[in-house]
Parts: sequence; C-alpha cells; structure tokens
Amino acid sequence: MVLENKYSALIDLAQTEKVEDLSVTENNGVLHITGTTNNTTKDKLWDMYNKIDPDMRAGDLVLDLNVDDSKKDSDQEMYEVKAGDSLSKIASRYSGMTWKEIYEANKDTIKDPNIIHPGQKIKIPR
Repeated sequence: MVLENKYSALIDLAQTEKVEDLSVTENNGVLHITGTTNNTTKDKLWDMYNKIDPDMRAGDLVLDLNVDDSKKDSDQEMYEVKAGDSLSKIASRYSGMTWKEIYEANKDTIKDPNIIHPGQKIKIPR
C-alpha cells in the first residue's frame, strides 16, 4: 500500500491513458505495474516514473508495458493546422483536451508550443 501511494501519480496516469489489462500488485516490497498500451502512452508513463524516481535507484517498481502497434492509429487523430490556429484554440475543439496534451503528443515535430504553421499535421491524442 505504501508503494501504491508513492507511485499514485503513475498509476493515475496509466488509468487516465486507459492502459489495457492494467494490473497493479505489490509483492515482496516491489510494485508491479503491467498492461498493454501504445508507444506514446508508454513514453508518458516512463517519463512520470523518471520524475518520481529520477535515478531509478529505488528498485521498488517493475513497469512492464507491452506495446500493441494496432493501437497506434486508433489512439490519435490527425489535424491540419489552419491560419490563426494555436494549440489552445485547437484543444478547445476537443472535449477535455488541453494545449499541453497536444504539445506532449507532438514534441517530435513541435519544438516550441507557441509556434505552429498552417499545413502542419499534428496528432490529437485521445
């Protein structure tokens, strides 16, 4: 239970991102988190883990996430940026979406969240 508290942000993120077959169990002082997701979510979860235990030295977590490549296309929608768009304006078109979520999903193509260009295609995470 103590480890579930320590890693609650990681567990919450896994639930929010709808990791399939999510399992959280503690065994002999080690928390095991397993499930199936896409690469984007897997990266988000590892980033969260790195924030909780930056040196990954605690040795009290096993994060075993399988990647299902078939989830790749179903977990995101593509949007073509139009003149006058901003990440905030685009996010407002999607219920519950924030500009930061769109930015995080597109860090590979958007270097500065304040600079996007008409015609640019960006991923809208679900």
